[in-house]
Amino acid sequence: MGALIDSSVLIAAERGHLDLEALLAEHAQEDFAISAVTASELLHGVHRARTPAQRNRREAFVEGLLARLPVIPFDLLAARIHARLSAELATRKIVIGPHDLVIAATAIAKGYGVATRDERSFPKIPSLSLLRW
Repeated sequence: MGALIDSSVLIAAERGHLDLEALLAEHAQEDFAISAVTASELLHGVHRARTPAQRNRREAFVEGLLARLPVIPFDLLAARIHARLSAELATRKIVIGPHDLVIAATAIAKGYGVATRDERSFPKIPSLSLLRW
């Protein structure tokens, strides 16, 4: 099985709060990627940097990730899964952020789980496997 790495993990790595290289080595048998939404979230962080030095540091980190990890697009299968999940969760009055739901649908469509530090949203999504990093 593979996993999409969520921005919560990547931001923690960029800030030095976890060792991404060690985690990837520990799970070397897994295929890892990021969703296009996660790429957008990370690039947003580059543009929101407070100083030129912070922007340069973030940009180097993000571009390194984008060069290393495949970026999985939101395709028609993921859109169908997203629509079903969104309707099911709305019926149960469960609110999940729109980005997280797109990431989850993309992972499920690919047959992947999600590697995350987010304990609020992703655990609410049925049939989504989680790696809690």
